[in-house]
Formats: sequence, C-alpha cells, structure tokens
Amino acid sequence: MANRIWKFLNTDIKELCSAEAAEGIGEAGKTAAELAKMFKEQGLDNSNLLLEVLNSPLAQVVGTGLPFVGIAAKMLAFFIEKTQQQPTLAECIFLVSQAAYLESFKDFLEQDANLLNRIGQTPVSDGVKQLLKKLADLEFSDKAAKDTVICFRDSMLATEFNLVLSERLQQAGLNADEAQILTKRVAANTHRYLIEAWAVSGDAMKHLGQPSISEWREEQEKYHSIDTYLQEQIASLPLEPVFAENFSFKDIYVPLKAKPIDKKGNRVKNTEHFDLATWAKKLLEDGKKENKVMFVEAGPGRGKSVFCRMFADWVRQHLHPVWTPVLIRLRDIPILQKSFRETLKEAVNAGFASDDGWLTDRNTRYLFFLDGFDELLMEGRSSGGLEQFLKQVGQFQRDCDQNSEMGHRVLITGRTLALQGIERQMPDNLERVEIQIMDDGLQEQWLSKWEAQQGAEKTSAFQNFLQDKCCPENVKSELSREPLLLYLLAAMHRDKILKVEDFQGTNSTQAKILIYNQAVNWVLTEQRSKLLNRNLTELETEDLRRILTEAGLCVVQSGGECAPVAMIEKRLREDNSVKALLEKAQIPIGDNPLRNALAVFYLQQGSKEGSVEFVHKSFGEFLCAERLKESLEDWTEPGKKGRGFNTQDSQMDWEIYDLLGYGPLTEEIVEYLMGLLTSPADLGEENQFRFVELFQRLENFYLRWCEGEFIDMLPESLPQKKMRLLRDQLKTQDLGQRQIDIYVGLNVMILLLELHRYGQETPEFKDKMVFYPCGKANAEGELDDASRLLRLIGYSCCVGNSGFVETVGRFLIGTHLSDANLWGANLSGANLSGADLTDASLGDANLTDVNLRGANLSDAYLCDVCLINANLSGADLSGANLSGSGTYLLGADLTNANLLGADLSDADITDANLLGADLSDANLTDVNLSGANLSGANLSGANLSGANLSDANLRERIFGDVKWDENTKWENVRGLKEAVNVPEALRRQLGIG
Repeated sequence: MANRIWKFLNTDIKELCSAEAAEGIGEAGKTAAELAKMFKEQGLDNSNLLLEVLNSPLAQVVGTGLPFVGIAAKMLAFFIEKTQQQPTLAECIFLVSQAAYLESFKDFLEQDANLLNRIGQTPVSDGVKQLLKKLADLEFSDKAAKDTVICFRDSMLATEFNLVLSERLQQAGLNADEAQILTKRVAANTHRYLIEAWAVSGDAMKHLGQPSISEWREEQEKYHSIDTYLQEQIASLPLEPVFAENFSFKDIYVPLKAKPIDKKGNRVKNTEHFDLATWAKKLLEDGKKENKVMFVEAGPGRGKSVFCRMFADWVRQHLHPVWTPVLIRLRDIPILQKSFRETLKEAVNAGFASDDGWLTDRNTRYLFFLDGFDELLMEGRSSGGLEQFLKQVGQFQRDCDQNSEMGHRVLITGRTLALQGIERQMPDNLERVEIQIMDDGLQEQWLSKWEAQQGAEKTSAFQNFLQDKCCPENVKSELSREPLLLYLLAAMHRDKILKVEDFQGTNSTQAKILIYNQAVNWVLTEQRSKLLNRNLTELETEDLRRILTEAGLCVVQSGGECAPVAMIEKRLREDNSVKALLEKAQIPIGDNPLRNALAVFYLQQGSKEGSVEFVHKSFGEFLCAERLKESLEDWTEPGKKGRGFNTQDSQMDWEIYDLLGYGPLTEEIVEYLMGLLTSPADLGEENQFRFVELFQRLENFYLRWCEGEFIDMLPESLPQKKMRLLRDQLKTQDLGQRQIDIYVGLNVMILLLELHRYGQETPEFKDKMVFYPCGKANAEGELDDASRLLRLIGYSCCVGNSGFVETVGRFLIGTHLSDANLWGANLSGANLSGADLTDASLGDANLTDVNLRGANLSDAYLCDVCLINANLSGADLSGANLSGSGTYLLGADLTNANLLGADLSDADITDANLLGADLSDANLTDVNLSGANLSGANLSGANLSGANLSDANLRERIFGDVKWDENTKWENVRGLKEAVNVPEALRRQLGIG
C-alpha cells in the first residue's frame, strides 16, 4: 500500500538527506530530511513504512522526540510540492494512521517509565520484520480508509498494526496478555491523534474534505474533558481519607471475593469463591457476554462502594481508553428519566457528556459504575421504580451489544435485600455475584496493611482481641470479616474504646449495634474532641448525639442518602427537650453552629447544596433506629425522655405519621430497632421496656388505620399534614396523602409482626403479644374481618403493583392468617415460612417464589393458585385443595411436605421437588408430574389416575425409592415408561417393560 509515497521517500528524501544543506527545500523538506537521516542511522533507509520505526529499540521511539503527527503532515505536503500530484484518500490515511498510532504508542511509553525500562533496548526480531513486510503489501481501499477515520480501533488498519506491535512487545519481553491489552489501548488512543493529523495537514488533504480546525478543536475538547474527569473524579477516589484518619482507602484496601448468584437470586451451589476484580476483567474481555450487566450484590458494609472506587481507578490506569470508567453514585440522581440514556446524561456532570451523541461515538466506550441501586431516591424506589430502573439498565446493555456505535458496559452494585419482591421481574441479562465476607487470607492482608499504618504493637493487640476466648464467635467469624465493621473494631480498639468483655452475651445483631453505638460515642468524645481541641462535657455529647439521631431520621425520610440541613434544624426547633438541652449547653440552633455540630466524620457535605449525608449508609440507618426507639419508649412511658409527651392517643397518632409516613421501613432499620429494644442493657429489672403496652397501643392504631380513621379526619387529615410538612422540607418530595397513609399503616404492621415474633420467642409474652392481621376468631370460629388483609394488599397498590409485598413481604414469617380470605392476592416473593394458613382461602393467588417452608396450609383452599418456584419444604398441606388446571407448582420445592389427603387433581407440578413428601391418600388425578422428583415420596393410597409421570425421577440415593401400596391407584397413568429410575417392583406390578 502507498508504494507511490514510499517510493518517493526512498529516492527524493535520500537525496535530500545527502544534500540537506541545500537551499530552498522548505520546512517540509527539512522535516523529511530529518526523518530520512534517522531511518538511515537505524538501518531503516530502505523502509516502506513509517511504522518501521518499531524496528529500532523502542526507547528511541521516545528518545528521538520526533512529532510523528507533524512529520506525516509535512511529508504529505512535501510529496505534493515535489510531485504536483494529489494522494488518494487511502494513501493519506495509510500514512497518517501510522503516524497517529506511533504517537499514541509514544504517549503510553512516556507515561510508564517502568514499561520503557523493561522493553526499551530490545532489538527487533525477524518475525516483526516479516509482519511489517506483509503490512507494506496490504490492499487498502478508499472505503477502508473512510472506516478508519470513523473509528480507528475497529478498522482493518488497527487489526494489522496491533499484530505488529503485539509481536514486537512480546519479543521485547511482555507476555501475550500484557501485549494484547497495551496494543488495544494504543489503538483506542489513536483516534485523537488521527483527527489531529488530518486536521493539521492543511492543503495536503484539502481535496479530501478533511475536518476543519474548529471540528478538530471540538474533538480535542472532548478528549481534554475526559482526561480532566478521570484525573479529578476517578484518580482521586482511592486517595481520599478513611473517615477522619490520616490514611486513605488505598492504604488499607484488600481485594474482595464473590460467589455467583442464579437468576432466582439463589447462591449457585458447589462453586468456589473468586476474586471480584478478576471476574469483572474477564467479563470485559469476553466478547460473548457483551450483553451482560455486571451485577454485584452484598449486605451493608461489605465494600461495594470502595470496590467501585478502586476498580474504576484500576480501569483508568490499565484499560483506558479501551474502557473509560464513569462512576455514578445512584443516590445523586434526583429524578429517573424516561430512558436510561437520559438519566446518564443528567447524572454525568462533565463536558464530554453534554453532546447528544456522546453515547454513539464509536471511538469512546464507557464502563459505567452505578453504585448503590438500593440508594436510589424515593421516586426511584417506589411505584416499581427500582424494577423499572433495572429494566432500563438491562435494555441499555442489550442496545450497546447490538449497536456497533455504542459498545458500553455497565457494572451496578447494591444491597441484596432491596431486590426482594422483584426477583422475577428483573432483567434476564444480569451476571449476578454476591460479595463474600473476608476469608482468613484476606483478613490477614488487611491486618498487614493496618500494621503498616498503626504499627506492630497495636495490630498485635487487636489480633489478640479477636483471638481471645471471650470474644464472641459472631465477632470472630462474621463481623470482623466485613470491611466496615473490621475497620471500626480496629480503630476503636486502637483508641481503647472497645474491650472484649463488652460483647459478652450478645447475638450477632446486638454485637453489631454495640459496635455502631460505641462508634457514635467514639466520634463524639474522641474524634470530635480532637477537632475542637477540647474535651466535650457529658451534656454536650448528649446534645450532639440527639442531633445525630434526628439527622439519621431526616436522611432516611429524605430517601436514605442526604437531608437538607434546614429540615434537621426545623425538627430540632420543634422538639422541646432538644431545645432545652441546647439552651442549657449554650449551643444555639442557627445555621453555622448546627452545621458545625453535624461536621463529625459520620456526616459530610451532601451532593445537593445545603444538605448533609452520612459517609456510610449504615450509620444513618442505625441512628434512625435509635431515634425511633426513643419515641417507642415515650409511647409506653410518657415523659421518660423529657420530650413533653401527651398521654392522649392523638399525640401518638401524629408522631406515628411524622416518624413513619415517608416510605417503607428497611430490614436493616427494623433489625437495629428490635436489637436496641431487646438488648441486655435495656432489660434490667427497673428499666425493662414495656413491650406489651407498646404492642397494645400499636395494635389499636392498626385497627383504627384499617378503618380509614386517619385519612378521613377533618379539617386536615394526618396524612395531609405529613404530606404538607414533607413538601415544605423536601422540595422534590412527591408522595401523596394516600401513599403516606399506606406506608404508615404498613410500617406499623411491620412493627407488630416483629413484636409478635419476639413475643412468640419469649415465654412471658407468648400469650400477650399475638398479632392477627385479619383479627382473632370468635367462639364460632369466625374472624373479625377475614378479608382485611386482602383489602390492604389492594390499597397498597397505590405505591406500586407489588407495594404490599415489597414493603411487608419479608416480615410475614410465622404470621397468623388462618381462615383468612386471600383470594387472588399477590404475595409473590413473600416470606411466609412458618405461617399459619390453615383453612385460608388462597384460590387464584399469586404465590410465585413465595417461601412457605414449614407453613401450615392444612385444609387451605389453593385451587388455581400459582406456586411456581415456591419453597414448601416441610409445609403441612394435609387436606389442602390444590386442584384445577390453573394450579401451578412448576419448580416448587415440596421436600418432606405433608400432602396427606390433599387434592391436586389437574394441577401442573412439572419439575417440582417432592423429595420425601407425604402424598398418602392425595388426589393426584390428571396431575402433571413430568420432570418432578418423587424420590422417597409416600404415595400410599394416592390416586394417580391419568397422571403424567414422564421424565419424573422415582428413586434417588439419599431419599430412596418412591413409596406406594396396594391402595395406590395407577389407572391410565401416563409417561411411566419415560420416567427415570422406576423401581423394579413397580415395573413388575404395572407390567412395564
């Protein structure tokens, strides 16, 4: 290719080189002469390609300092000047592409001195020379040239150039993977120099319609904007200090391990832990999985956000510009747009994202880190917002895979619990993994890094603390292996705040609460005292803690991420007890003093002007739970906290709306709240919490709420009052009075369910705290209101089609719903394990993915119910009616379930797991059991007339053979010949060959 230009180089330029002192050759001629001289010095004077510079030691590519882009432009100008001929588009692009590629390669060598020292002096091999010779003969058309200008990295030239450079790098000492990554980066970086070379070529390429200088400047501004973003927004992240420490995240970060999760959200069995970053790198490299969203789940404090920081910067250092990392905290997105592309444009506050075509520029491929899907503001989490958002992300990834102009990738993180209730509605192109707690090796790595910062003595003392026989097992095996809690344990132990004796008698939740509780005290006494350079009094510490708990409530009510300072101030002004404390401590409530009080390391400047946010979401949730606990105590012991409580129910009614009328209580907040209420420290003889009084008052409120008392109030209802208050405090708040009313009722229901569960576990409360959502049966066995819960489920659709399940579904463990009317109810994904559903009417209900493990469904009506993938292991379904062609138990787990006398006629139980299930005397006429596992199941007396058993498994090593007797009816049974592992005795009895 381009023999005409290179023939000129091998003749006229050689002559210039020997007569370079001659006058009148012009600047272009002098530049060409310098190039010819360099080629001659390197023994390359018979070259056919500019790319043959790679034949010289690579250090000289940098050392010569030649501007390759400028050289190519001047060579073209000199060629036209001397020959009076116009080069073709293919000739021009073939030449300037080599120059741009070399400039890009030189750029990487200049940035990485270690790489240059490693490969710089190695001479060229014959293999590289052969590839260059082949390249010189490449057939290169004008069409291929146009494709090269549009997107170099995907062009024919990029492929050929990469082969040469990769071979040269491997010959110089890099391994194949290292060489491949570097060549991809060089190719991806070439476009910016190619456009520059074309733009500055002036008259030499004018006849080809090259871009104007203004267009080139726009392109360069885009690249400059990306460079600035990476330096300021990505490179700085690992260097930020850990809370108020004098070391950074980079100093103590250790790699995380993960395990895969299937589409149903279950951990994949028999799989080893793997390095999370390595998993992400492999997915980026795997061309067959370009349609997959990288989906990282974990509980709080497992390191999701820090992983995003660290891996984004790793991508910047080692993969950019093949992939350009963009990190978006989802908490910073105020409103979800109609499309994910619009949401991205609003979220990325950088110049390169201002152009409408930024996502369809084939020369830039972004790796979007979406951190914290559980931290989407309320608008994004209610009314199916999270479900819709994830569907948008999934579709965006498919679009990127199918559209060659895009090709971007998405990595999203968040808490697993946020997905409950929407598992089946999630996109099917998620590659899901769950971060695991640290194993011994990772914990040792972390402690080594801690030692580098704190010294051997303190680290050794902390290790002894963890190994102490008095240290609870849950602290050793669980809490000290979660990155956030491990840091808090180590830091507080360093500052002599924690002792091993503190954890005696605590369970896992209580130990976690102890850590957070001590952490708050530690910040207020140790950390803040250092900042103020004075010791705080006990009163001042109490004041500040009270402010923090109110801030925790405000942050949660604002969406769980950040809260306006003005909102916190207003709530504090209206709290008489806080006003009195602050006045006594001479801490006025004003703009600056309050902001200073909030400036502990738990809180930082929020993403919105005039707001604050907790450095870690868990702190806000814990402090919110503490704030709720204070009010619960007041509702049972008026005036205990000096909050001026009115013993009338009306005051408590408003406080319930004020505290709970914002959105759903999260499982984390409920866990902290119940842990605070039941912790040993609060259960002394004199100060024992009045659980029964609280249960009774909340139950009374629940019954009145169910009747619509609060939303029907005149002249202003409590939901209206709360709505007005929130809209005044949160300008973007869009909950209406119905939504607020629903969340209040459902949140109170959650508290009653948790108190009920605690009461059933505590002998002294077992008969005093029993919650019946539909009322307790009277002497005639009739419920107060059998359809009450069904109406609440329907009412809850105002906050989303699955509003009830998404809010309350995970708290229904062990609930009393016997005789309840739940006909057609949507309980998909709910946790009803251990629930009492005897005689309940569940016909036509959606129980897909529901957990009914150990539930009592005896004599329940379940005709035409959908139980796809439901967990019914150990459930009692004796006498239940599951008949009907609309009954679906596909993939359900009925291991050891009791189906004695149940009616399953016409039901579809395809692929269900019936290991060891008791189906004696069950009606299984015309039932579809194809693919079901009946190993060890008891079919004595069962009626299987007309049943389909094709591909069913009737024997398994652990559970043994299916069981039957002389009363088992097999008339017209279908598919037994196709069934698997049919016992020989059954074959003989039925005459199956």
